[in-house]
Amino acid sequence: MKISTKGRYALRMLVDLAENDSGGYIALKDIARRQGISKKYLEQIVPVLNRSDILLTNRGFQGGYRLAKSPDKYTVGDILRLTEGSLAPVACLDSDPVLCDKSETCPTLPVWKGLEKVINDYLDSITLQDILDREASNYVI
Repeated sequence: MKISTKGRYALRMLVDLAENDSGGYIALKDIARRQGISKKYLEQIVPVLNRSDILLTNRGFQGGYRLAKSPDKYTVGDILRLTEGSLAPVACLDSDPVLCDKSETCPTLPVWKGLEKVINDYLDSITLQDILDREASNYVI
């Protein structure tokens, strides 16, 4: 499994929104500038996040985006599943139940299921708030 640029940038965008939350809306151009990401690329990610009620949007003067909930309510796993689809390490685990003809007799299927569980458990254990807290602790003097 390889996380795409879309997934990585979506996570960076949401961390930026959490980190710079002052109660108002944040312009996409400001996020793009701080993160070194093309504004046009972020504009492609926003609709995916908007469909999931992750973002609040305000148009017009002083418009922009902000998180709909507090940073501790968003897990990295949830964000990556939105942008990447499945986080399954092999294609046969993309559906539930497994649709592969060999699933009943496949000796390696338990290995892949175990890896998928580890991936999901790990990514679901990290929230945006955890990322902010970890970043803040690195700057403590």
